[in-house]
Amino acid sequence: MAGGGGFFSSLVSNFKSQVNFLLGYEGLEVINPEGGTDDAEVEAQKGRWKQEDRDSHWKMMQKYIGADITSMVTLPVLIFEPMTMLQKMAELMEYSHLLKLADECEDPHMRMVYAASWFILNYYALQRTWKPFNPILGETYEMVNHNGITFIAEQVCHHPPMSAAHAENEHFVYDITSKVKTKFLGNSVDVYPLGRTRLKLKKDGVILELVPPPTKVNNLIFGRTWVDSPGDMVLTNLTTGDKVVLYFQPCGWFGAGRYEVDGYVYNADEEPKILMTGKWNTAMSYQPCDLDGEPLPGTDLKEVWRVAEAPANDKFQYTYFAHKVNSFDTAPTNLLASDSRLRSDRYALEKGDLSKAGSEKSILEEKQRAEKRTREAKGQKFIPRWFDMTEEISTTPWGDLEIYEYNGKYSKHRDAVGNADTNGADVTEIEFNPWQYGNVAETE
Repeated sequence: MAGGGGFFSSLVSNFKSQVNFLLGYEGLEVINPEGGTDDAEVEAQKGRWKQEDRDSHWKMMQKYIGADITSMVTLPVLIFEPMTMLQKMAELMEYSHLLKLADECEDPHMRMVYAASWFILNYYALQRTWKPFNPILGETYEMVNHNGITFIAEQVCHHPPMSAAHAENEHFVYDITSKVKTKFLGNSVDVYPLGRTRLKLKKDGVILELVPPPTKVNNLIFGRTWVDSPGDMVLTNLTTGDKVVLYFQPCGWFGAGRYEVDGYVYNADEEPKILMTGKWNTAMSYQPCDLDGEPLPGTDLKEVWRVAEAPANDKFQYTYFAHKVNSFDTAPTNLLASDSRLRSDRYALEKGDLSKAGSEKSILEEKQRAEKRTREAKGQKFIPRWFDMTEEISTTPWGDLEIYEYNGKYSKHRDAVGNADTNGADVTEIEFNPWQYGNVAETE
């Protein structure tokens, strides 16, 4: 937590020293999301870890301080949620009704309000402090039966981990190449989104591109784990030049500013047209404004989105839709055997069997390593099935990104096998198998 000089700075320094002294770990900072310095030892002991787990994990992790740990660390299932990163990408579809409103909207600036609100909703899912499983190379996730959307995601690269996804219905086309860079800081990790996200609204054919803020995960080992995403989220209409710039407030002293988002919709001349304000974990509102960014007289602040009702005391803080993402209710008929739902480790964790989840995770990881050794021995390279690597390189604030493009083959596959009904499959009857397709090519 940032603190000013003088009194506040000395309090933060004292809090850090007190925790480090009591626990015997130099260089670790425990950040209380509510602020304050009282009961530092009690705060540090909070969280999901047992003391012996914290000790052993810290011994393993301390050598990675300063490193990118995206794909180099084997983590215990204790910190995982029963969902893969591919499934987490699909959670954004929960509020896709906002894209229908954006597509049908005649006002180009209100269109940006709807679209920006839709992208903000992803941060509600990101507030969950459980880590999703890293997808196996070639793993997929399919989703149908929600607002006419067909969604397909695929793990297209293992080192570094990269995923690609495509979603579409009568109102929009959504494409993303996802890649992150991390920096491990001891008791926290900085996450930099190198991905490229584009949204096409079909009625007018406008294309929107998103640049999200970075994220910081606090108290990984000691204390209550929590997430903050301070910085600007920029959504640009590449067709018209309109833009939304929203500032995610950092969590300040005594929790001030946590979750708060404020900003404006600008026209192509960079004049503010609509102000937006709210909290990314609760609701967002908007109001027309003048050139100084002040609300126009006679207008009211109107709510554009509110978080959906969630089950009470849900262990993983899932919404009802997040549970559907894991279920076969959203699966197409003839589900691909590479689908995330079929992973034995994910399924065991969902059923609460941590021991089996851990052993199954190790088995899958070893299968992945064995597949890589076989592929390399044969002089072959992995070729994604549903996405093609392009020659395009996208520049992001945190590094360059190779772009994968949806190749349309999945649509043809679904047309051939049908996708109207779920298959009602029992996970015990289908073996998870992302290696079945022989999607490799001889290296020239």
